[in-house]
Amino acid sequence: MSHDLRLRPCVAGDEAALALVGQSSFLETFAGILGGGDIVQHCARAHAASVYRAWLDDPACALWLAEVAPGDAPVGYAVVAPAQLPLDDLDARDLELKRIYLLSRFHGGGWGKRLLEAAVAHARAAGAPRLLLGVYDGNAAAIGFYERCGFRTLGTRRFNVGGRDYDDRILGLALD
Repeated sequence: MSHDLRLRPCVAGDEAALALVGQSSFLETFAGILGGGDIVQHCARAHAASVYRAWLDDPACALWLAEVAPGDAPVGYAVVAPAQLPLDDLDARDLELKRIYLLSRFHGGGWGKRLLEAAVAHARAAGAPRLLLGVYDGNAAAIGFYERCGFRTLGTRRFNVGGRDYDDRILGLALD
């Protein structure tokens, strides 16, 4: 199904839309994998509007919002920020794709790739040597998407949700 989406840089005031999409996407992705209470608790903390407001207020961060017409309902977004990943060779100039979410009914139309392209273009323009990200090791579809886009595995980390640790894969794309 084809959708009329548009991608735009986020502005102050977008934090509620970002939080809504973040919570919805996290629930959609991890329901049946993580406990329901753990998902609710994680979303309340990690996808609160205040988290997105802080990124919007930080000049070192860049955010984009995907909206569907008619009505410009938010359906996806991406966040790039200074990298904070446990890699021995982390460069202070590396950037991290903190979040890239798109509601599943909009998958397959090229919008995930457009969000990723915006993030990569931003990282290149900022002079970052690499764009890094962490992804749940059990999310084969996401890992495959990133690998098709040129990302390679660089390491692992533990990611805590609801007091339980899960394995994440750290991927990186060389930009030079």
